[in-house]
Amino acid sequence: MIAFDEFTLENGLRVIIHQDHTTPIAAFNLLYGVGARDEEEEKTGFAHLFEHLMFGGSAHIPSYDTPLQEVGGENNAFTSNDITNYYVTLPVANLETAFWLESDRMWSLSFDPKVLEVQRKVVIEEFKQRYLNQPYGDAWLHLRPLAYTQHPYRWNTIGKDISHIEEATMEDVKHFFYRYYRPNNAILVVAGAVTVEEVKQLAEKWFGDIPRGKKFGRKYPKEPKQTTARVKEVSADVPLDALYKVYHMAARTDKTYHTHDLLSDLLGRGKSSRLFHRLVKENNMFNDIGAYVTGTVDKGLLVIQGKLNPSVKLPEANQVIEAITEQIRTEAVSEEELVKVTNKAISTVTFGETELLNRAMSLAYFSFLGETEAVNKEVEKLEQITPAHIQKEASKILDKENCSTLYYKAI
Repeated sequence: MIAFDEFTLENGLRVIIHQDHTTPIAAFNLLYGVGARDEEEEKTGFAHLFEHLMFGGSAHIPSYDTPLQEVGGENNAFTSNDITNYYVTLPVANLETAFWLESDRMWSLSFDPKVLEVQRKVVIEEFKQRYLNQPYGDAWLHLRPLAYTQHPYRWNTIGKDISHIEEATMEDVKHFFYRYYRPNNAILVVAGAVTVEEVKQLAEKWFGDIPRGKKFGRKYPKEPKQTTARVKEVSADVPLDALYKVYHMAARTDKTYHTHDLLSDLLGRGKSSRLFHRLVKENNMFNDIGAYVTGTVDKGLLVIQGKLNPSVKLPEANQVIEAITEQIRTEAVSEEELVKVTNKAISTVTFGETELLNRAMSLAYFSFLGETEAVNKEVEKLEQITPAHIQKEASKILDKENCSTLYYKAI
């Protein structure tokens, strides 16, 4: 169980405190409710660009990293389709440094044209290195628009087209910042050897005067139910043919989400999973194969992906995978098999809670989802899943017509 207290400042900033007096380290996690799904279709990649811009200097602090390093702190950030998350770990005695740095970034970026140009080049280079010049790097650039036709999940966090970042103006940057990087669109978690009163005092001192942003609605296009199987074939200079299959599944807050998550584990988590055991160990058709879920706030994807051995053809491999998914759709899994994957999933949750920063991140994320206390209900939800639940959801999710398949051929 992760114990916590929470309150909200007048400007809308939600603050969560997790006390752990066994460590001299504090974790400071600031989540902004903005991801790639909040971008305009012709201006994608902005959420990720901002992750970089936030380290380029703020209104009164030209260098974010220098003062943090001087007090023994470390920091990083990540962007997803749903959120942007910034985090700091530092000695608890120097906690106020994190409040000072993050509040100044929230108050205002420096909006220095030179910073924009530097970070623009960094993001463009990342796009090329990670997505265009890396083997299989562009797979999701093909998969997302294949699986999604309406929802903004159809583009990656890096962006739909690199030209969107190349053409970003300072006006675009300011508009994005003052819309999304406001206290009423943020959740702050402070974890470590702190008290509620101490955090309240620091939060009011450093964040209390920052004006709230204007209200805005979140109306994402609803993705229509997929009723026809989709297939795409691409070729590239890669070592082996690869196969990707994605199935539409429940949103993160849906009551069936954990069932879908365990279904993916049964199929492809680890060397004892059905796909790995049959297609790598027994049949030697694949060099490697696995399955997982994207876990997005809106309806996500259950993913199967693997690399084929040289003698195997893509249609043949696809046929064998579909035979395995059909079996799990029509035949109930045994209690023994389900208990095994459930225990693995529970151990992952439990082990994750040993790290202070992980606890801080989880509290922020579940608060963003709508219920902070839900962070303590994950194990209970997993334990309630039965073989009947698995088969019922598998029969819906693993339907061939609900699947988009990418044949990635080696030249």
